[in-house]
Amino acid sequence: MRIRQDEAHYRLPPGVDDLVHGRSADPFSILGRHNMGKVDVIRVMYHDAARVRLVVERPRGDEVERPMRRMGDTGLHVGTIAAGARYHLKIVWADAVEETADPYSFGLLLDGETLRLFSEGRHTALDRVMGAQPMVVEHTPGVRFAVWAPNARRVSVIGDFNFWDGRRHPMRLRHEAGVWELFIPGLGPGERYKFEIMARDGHILPQKADPFARFAERPPATASVIAPAEGFAWTDGPWMDRRGAAQAHDAALSIYELHVPSWRRPQGDPERIISWRELAAELIPYVRAAGFTHVELMPVMEYPFGGSWGYQPLGLFAPSARHGTPADFAGFVDACHGAGIGVILDWVPAHFPNDVHGLVCFDGCALYEHQDPREGVHRDWNTHIYNLGRHEVRGFLISSALMWLERYHIDGLRVDAVASMLYRDYSRGEGEWIPNIHGGRENLEAVAFLRQLNETVHATVPDAMMIAEESTAWPGVTHPVAYGGLGFSYKWNMGWMHDSLRFFARDPLWRGFHLHEILFGLHYAFSEHFILCVSHDEVTHGKGALLARMPGDDWQRHANMRLFFAFMWAHPGRKLIFMGSEFGQDSEWSHEGEPDWSSRDNPFKSGLATLVGDLNHLYRSLPALHARDSEPAGFAWIIGDDTVNTVLAWLRLAPARPPVLVVLNLTPVPRHDYRVGVPVGGLWRECLNSDATPYGGSGVGNGGTVWATDQGAHGQPCSCVLTLPPLAALYLHPAGEGA
Repeated sequence: MRIRQDEAHYRLPPGVDDLVHGRSADPFSILGRHNMGKVDVIRVMYHDAARVRLVVERPRGDEVERPMRRMGDTGLHVGTIAAGARYHLKIVWADAVEETADPYSFGLLLDGETLRLFSEGRHTALDRVMGAQPMVVEHTPGVRFAVWAPNARRVSVIGDFNFWDGRRHPMRLRHEAGVWELFIPGLGPGERYKFEIMARDGHILPQKADPFARFAERPPATASVIAPAEGFAWTDGPWMDRRGAAQAHDAALSIYELHVPSWRRPQGDPERIISWRELAAELIPYVRAAGFTHVELMPVMEYPFGGSWGYQPLGLFAPSARHGTPADFAGFVDACHGAGIGVILDWVPAHFPNDVHGLVCFDGCALYEHQDPREGVHRDWNTHIYNLGRHEVRGFLISSALMWLERYHIDGLRVDAVASMLYRDYSRGEGEWIPNIHGGRENLEAVAFLRQLNETVHATVPDAMMIAEESTAWPGVTHPVAYGGLGFSYKWNMGWMHDSLRFFARDPLWRGFHLHEILFGLHYAFSEHFILCVSHDEVTHGKGALLARMPGDDWQRHANMRLFFAFMWAHPGRKLIFMGSEFGQDSEWSHEGEPDWSSRDNPFKSGLATLVGDLNHLYRSLPALHARDSEPAGFAWIIGDDTVNTVLAWLRLAPARPPVLVVLNLTPVPRHDYRVGVPVGGLWRECLNSDATPYGGSGVGNGGTVWATDQGAHGQPCSCVLTLPPLAALYLHPAGEGA
């Protein structure tokens, strides 16, 4: 069909000046295809192109090229084609010729139901909707971009592909949700990009990284990177099939916490950061040999400042590029699962940093954060607090949690700083906070969010764990939401940790007067599903290493460490320790270094590491030590009041399984002929003695077995007479049963 030239086709509509100068909120009203009867007028904008031609695609026959008219110095090029004809563009640059589809020839991209669920905070797979999504639209490969910025006047996609020019790819606003969208043909994984956002008052904000990006440049660079759409080829089916039983409340759970960048420096180079592949090769055999069931990684979501250890993340959907690609991270998780090791991630929904390329004042207004600093600024860390009263913010965070659990097969999330979320007056003085609608200090929006988060996770990934770092006495943290709880699977027992470390730091001469410090935890040990945690927070901020807190000479300090771990593994509650503690690291942890691996040549260090491995073996193999960790029926006192000898003894119990007797001598004085009541007579096996010589101890003990007679003691029908080693723990169980 021959198209008659009509000057009306080249008459520019209102709003062109705003478009040309990057102020237009509706680029599609000018650019792309516009019907004028039998003719479609095509308008494109390429400021630096020498010329642009329309390539008309015909169902039969060769393509036909038609020139486009350059409209002065506006950067606009206008041409005509037959109504409904398919076309693409041939752009002649100064040094190249590019053929591409027209980004403004595509219709609406996100359907109404998706936008409605997003606005209601009920879309749980935003990692597959928002951000940069490689896909094929109308037989054309490219990337669909979507970003939430309801208060913006204009949003553009910028990147290497358009020379970071915000005039090139302005986006369409979907008013019903405040979401901007654009499909850019020809793009694919690996391209760098950001969003250029113009605020309502017309000023351009600092270039913003994509809040939903699934990959980013390695810091200190800040651009987002288009990630592949396809999933990872997982081989962890057997682990996933049995994961529910391995993480149930009657299962053994022993966690090794680590900071990935400082766990091991490749070749000892302090400037190098280990890759996911290197970590898999070194960490997995180490953790497996030590008998831990899980590793817990301090946050690996992309974060700009290394000194935050990951606790100030901006890329809640992106594994940090410091260690490799998203596929590399998935490969690490897959390898852990193949070795029977679960993976837990620390996850931070409480706050975010104020880096200008991040979420702060994202579209020129307080969007992700609160406007009022009495609600929106976290004074402890100079960060911003998420506005959990906004549906979209809750949906953003819940989608992040589910992405790690579903896309990356993560076995659990440890939710950081829950206490700071629950209280409006957290770390705030009078007049520095705003009460809730009832006049109270409880953050009702945060409570609702945590309940929605946990209910959604448990409904979507029922065998995954949600763990709360909650340091107060908030009731029902691990109780079901239906019964008024927050719905977490487990809670860190930080009160137990503080009390126990304070007790073990005391001179043994005075410990008998302070037994209440380690006995108090048993008053509430069964009120929640607890994890006993000795985390990174206890070996930094000037606190020194755990070993440095133990009293006495070098032998006694290591003996106290062995005694503390034996006490911990025998106490109700799951176990967690931080890297380096397993061999008695001498110095405080620094994120810029690594544990002193060479010190393991010291017999005291290697002995402590051997003890931790044996404790993990016993903990997993003796049901009495784990099956009833959250039930009073799993614990029975034998001796809790011997302040003269400073000795404690108790039983750990499991249905139809042999009991385990635990006896602690909390002083450096050996106790001979010490009678302890037991429930059954006969031969009892000494399955652990923390003073054994392989652990670096003195070798005092009972020769491996003791005989229990029918002489009653301590309310039990039988008893045995023991030799209690100095600063040591004994585990015993009836001979012929258990491990």
